[in-house]
Amino acid sequence: MSQSGLFSPIDIRGLKLKNRIVMPPMASYTGTEEGYVTPETSEYYRARAAGGVGLIIVEHTYVLPSGRRHRRQLGLVSDAHVDSLRPLVDEIHRHGARAVIQLTHAGARADAEVIGETPIAPSAVKASPSEAAAVAMDAQQIGQVIEAFAACARRAAHAGFDGVELHGAHGYLLNQFMSPATNTRADEYGDGPQGRLLLPLRVIHAVREAVGPELIVMYRLGADDGLPGGITPEDALEIAPHLVEAGVDVIDVSGGLRGYQPFEWKGEGFFVDISSRVKAVCGAPVIVTGGVKSPATADYIIGKSEADLVGIGRALLKDPDWAVKARLELGEPGRGCGVVR
Repeated sequence: MSQSGLFSPIDIRGLKLKNRIVMPPMASYTGTEEGYVTPETSEYYRARAAGGVGLIIVEHTYVLPSGRRHRRQLGLVSDAHVDSLRPLVDEIHRHGARAVIQLTHAGARADAEVIGETPIAPSAVKASPSEAAAVAMDAQQIGQVIEAFAACARRAAHAGFDGVELHGAHGYLLNQFMSPATNTRADEYGDGPQGRLLLPLRVIHAVREAVGPELIVMYRLGADDGLPGGITPEDALEIAPHLVEAGVDVIDVSGGLRGYQPFEWKGEGFFVDISSRVKAVCGAPVIVTGGVKSPATADYIIGKSEADLVGIGRALLKDPDWAVKARLELGEPGRGCGVVR
């Protein structure tokens, strides 16, 4: 019996994954008020690592207090946060999975009550109709954000992570800068596609310089804002190669400026069409996440080269042992769930 594509290993610039199954970043709301890991957080990730996934992307973690999206969100703004995260990384590794952490700034989507001030954004617009208008960022604030992403990437390396993911989707700050729906600036950080892409590119450069060649750098790309005047899939095809050229190793395709799943996106693999097109133009491995529930669908996506890895979200929340059961369903006993040596 030939090995399924889903349980074939993959090497990403020296980082070996035992299979193509990814736990995407999903907020657990289990951190402390100060952003530290709790026993509940550790168990949340331990269960999925023990369940056989190849790569775990730890949930969105704020790079500055001004970028907090909600209470009990994990943070990485101090050495104390490094100490809090290190045992979590060790536990993930102990079960044979690799660990990446998603770094974020919520921008206009930050909770004003949580951060104690008006949120900042590329322009003084609302991230969504239900959220308050933000204050447009000045050059100094933009520089602080770039430095913060780099500093947190260094801390991630010290905590033992195998890589970092920069959150450029779902209406978070990097997505806000990239989208014409939320960036109306007239300076170098706006005023056309190249200007809107400038902050994400500078963040990538800074992060790559901070971590060197040792860690992989991933980018969660909002490849379709899902609303008029926003980023379209055609825009994403122009954007993705620039991200890779700047130093990104993996493109994680997602979408939705006002949340990860607009109402009209239904069914399994609703970003597969976009991911396959991004994969064709960017020259880097691509992750696709979006409603994939069945092992057969995930295996089909890999087999047809529509993506290189598949994120299993809600199905993995429902069943931490999804990967083990998928291995058996696909006739892969004993392969793809052990430690890579």
